[in-house]
Amino acid sequence: MAKRATTGESKRLTDVELELMTILWRLGEGAVSDVIGELPPQRELAYTSVSTILRILETKGVLAARKEGRGHIYVPLLGKSEYEARAVKDVVDRVFQGVPVAMVRQLLDNVELSATDLREVRKLLDRPKGRK
Repeated sequence: MAKRATTGESKRLTDVELELMTILWRLGEGAVSDVIGELPPQRELAYTSVSTILRILETKGVLAARKEGRGHIYVPLLGKSEYEARAVKDVVDRVFQGVPVAMVRQLLDNVELSATDLREVRKLLDRPKGRK
């Protein structure tokens, strides 16, 4: 069976891919050593592991790489909010059978929201349609 070409649009990120992308979103761009330097002290990932994961993300089309010296600088092609939107849509489609209100109900029933959070949700619900 032939492998399908992957793009940032068609693939969800694994936990470790998301962890590294979160670092690159925060940095804007970085080398393998920059990413490793941003990992929590208790998070032990080898240089070769981080390098491999970043190359996989490049193959998926969510990162671009440019040669700099002996290494590469990785730059996100997929923005954080764009990924968040795709991930939410994917969860609504896969877990909640395309019914967003079911996801919102679960969120409200199972995640503790502060009074400030609830006020913000109400403001979002009351805003004119199509306005972000």
